[in-house]
Amino acid sequence: MIELDGAQGEGGGQILRTSLALALITGRAFHLHNLRAGRSKPGLQPQHLMSVQAAATIGQASVRGAAIGSQDLVFEPGPVQPGKYHFKIGTAGATGLVLHTTIYLPLALSGGPSTVTIEGGTHVKASPCFHFLHTTWCAYLSCLGIHVKLQMRRPGFYPRGGGLIQADIAPCPAIRGLTIEAMEPVRSATGLSAVAGLPKHILDRQAETIARRMRELGLAGEVHEETWNDGPGTVAGIELATEPAPTFFFGLGERRKRAENVADEALDQAAEFLQTSPLGVDEHSADQLVLPLALAAE
Repeated sequence: MIELDGAQGEGGGQILRTSLALALITGRAFHLHNLRAGRSKPGLQPQHLMSVQAAATIGQASVRGAAIGSQDLVFEPGPVQPGKYHFKIGTAGATGLVLHTTIYLPLALSGGPSTVTIEGGTHVKASPCFHFLHTTWCAYLSCLGIHVKLQMRRPGFYPRGGGLIQADIAPCPAIRGLTIEAMEPVRSATGLSAVAGLPKHILDRQAETIARRMRELGLAGEVHEETWNDGPGTVAGIELATEPAPTFFFGLGERRKRAENVADEALDQAAEFLQTSPLGVDEHSADQLVLPLALAAE
């Protein structure tokens, strides 16, 4: 059994999620102590507990210490079974973190197709939103030979959650490596302004700010507006036409945060990215590609 100290690095949930994925893929058990020691609320919180429960379900694992607030976890995996799964976080915990750091890769390598439905937050702080996963993450995975089709059935914002995503995961015989010699300068982009359960003027103000900032950055393209029934919540985003995968940046609304500031949050990230020389993979994707690339056959 591998002994792991959860206080290492940032002392957050990433070491837990990566350990769960690797345990399922390699068949190696682990004991993780000091779980999330670097956080204001240490131990397992709902979205982390769901990651453990989801991993245990798809991998027929034996688990000790899987409870809210637990800082000590033992995980002994069995064989991963492809199939249909439904997981409900029960809060606005990030659906994307459960999917993209815990269970998608073991299922892709399990030898059969799988469909995973997860309920929780689709657009929440400190985690990749659905649109980033759908636009950027899935495209980079496709370059590696991993094919995930994502759909958002319902949006879910903090603090209510209630969002629902579905991931159809195709079997992957072998993960390919990724080589990017250079990225061409970005000339075009697509903006997104979306609101759920909020007045239309918020939608319009976000869109106007995105359009203005795109012009200032010399980017041609349109801004699409979307109105969702579930909420309340709002998101602004910009999709840059990079190769081999588009790059998506986003901003999220919150109480007393102006619509213009939500849009600026997304565009400021895009502007910083475009100033990078040489242009390359965005920092979020680079972080998320480490695990599958570590297992690449090439």
